[in-house]
Amino acid sequence: MARVKASPGNRAEGRRSTPLLGTALALGLLAALAVGPAWASAAMPDADPVVSVTDPVSEPGGDPETTPSEKPTPTEEPSGDPAPTDPAPETTAPPPETTPPAPETTAPEVPPAPSTTAPAPGGPPTPVPPVPPAPSAPPASPVPPVRPPAPHPEATPPNPLGVQVTTQDVTLTEAYWNAASTATTLQVTVHNTGTTAQRIRLSYTLPAGLTDAGTKGCSAAGGSAYRCGAWTAGAGVRFSALLRLRVDGTAWRQMPLAGSVQVVADAPGVPGEAADDQGFAVLFPPGPPVPGIALAADEVAFDISGTASTLALRLGNTGTVDAAGQVEVVLPAGVTIPTPPPGCVAIDETRTRCDAGLVLAGRTAELRLPVEATPQAQREAPLSGAVIGQLDPRSGPTRQVQMSFRITSAAALATPVFSPPAPTGSQGVLPGGGANDDGGMTSVQRTAVVLIVVSALLVVLALTLATTSLRRRLAAPASEPAPSPAD
Repeated sequence: MARVKASPGNRAEGRRSTPLLGTALALGLLAALAVGPAWASAAMPDADPVVSVTDPVSEPGGDPETTPSEKPTPTEEPSGDPAPTDPAPETTAPPPETTPPAPETTAPEVPPAPSTTAPAPGGPPTPVPPVPPAPSAPPASPVPPVRPPAPHPEATPPNPLGVQVTTQDVTLTEAYWNAASTATTLQVTVHNTGTTAQRIRLSYTLPAGLTDAGTKGCSAAGGSAYRCGAWTAGAGVRFSALLRLRVDGTAWRQMPLAGSVQVVADAPGVPGEAADDQGFAVLFPPGPPVPGIALAADEVAFDISGTASTLALRLGNTGTVDAAGQVEVVLPAGVTIPTPPPGCVAIDETRTRCDAGLVLAGRTAELRLPVEATPQAQREAPLSGAVIGQLDPRSGPTRQVQMSFRITSAAALATPVFSPPAPTGSQGVLPGGGANDDGGMTSVQRTAVVLIVVSALLVVLALTLATTSLRRRLAAPASEPAPSPAD
């Protein structure tokens, strides 16, 4: 029987489809083999990172102020006011807190957008810049194995205790020089900076020449120390108390004078205590009054850096005769003049004497001296210093007057934080490449997904081509047998 021979066209078509099918299948297999490790790594579930989330500590609201009361009792105190649990000084409204003005901010300048103009009709077409080719996908890199997070100690819970005390100064007027003793007050402001109600106790120490003048709820504790009762104040409560003091008429001879106030706070069920203290200065006016001489001193202020400050003094001759001037500066412990300027000499660690030269009648001599303070002295501020001015005229008696000046420091206002800061970041371990906001996928995982999709498309394309080729071969009509030479 004669064989059926295929036509040359059908044979050529069969030969073309066979290499095409093989090439497509080979490409699909190669792509699948290439992305197999990355696919497996991307599909591998990552270890769950351990994230430590801390609840934010609620800040107390605004500073509630206490209402003055003559005889406060624990049962009659309004909500938010401190209730005295022991005999304590009377409370008054605290002074308003002052905050520095916020710095001015200006909106950043926005560069103008480049102007574009349409081409004129009939003009040459505007050339379009070539579009750079898209970067090819980086090769898949193996994902490093994820290690379990190392064990770490749990964060210490914040301490709910906290207290702050601020004081005003004892400032005397010119009437002090005409009295045997002067009654005055010292205002103390207490602030519960914790997050729970606390029992706050107050005590204070007076310098020489000052005594307590009968402050209710306070009693002598030996020497120059006094101890008061306690208040129960809620979280964020801020209140003031007035301490009644008496200044002796001869106390000016011992200037500079300064005292201190201490507060201690505790709460039931909370271990430990919170404490704070601050000093106060006793400021005398220039005197005793003497005609023909004037004296003035500026306040010494140390900034938060604690660097040296400057003391400015002015010695005036208000008489009618020229006089030789001299100034002596007396500083508290921890405050010194490191390098006396020309004309000044250090008598001891706390006293420095300066020659002001000849001060003409009706003129004023000004001196400026550098001042330093130890960190401990800055924490105890405000303090006070004293200056003694003297004029020795060509004729007549020597005139002398003295006064005190204030020493402040920004470090004294920096209350220590009783609550340790809690961790703000994640304490877990992140896999290589870092997490992002794209559903938690890393760059390596995204690359693996893209390659997997491309490989799947290649395999589908190869199968489609093979199926189409087979269908064409099956649908082609059978060719008629060619006539044999014998026929």
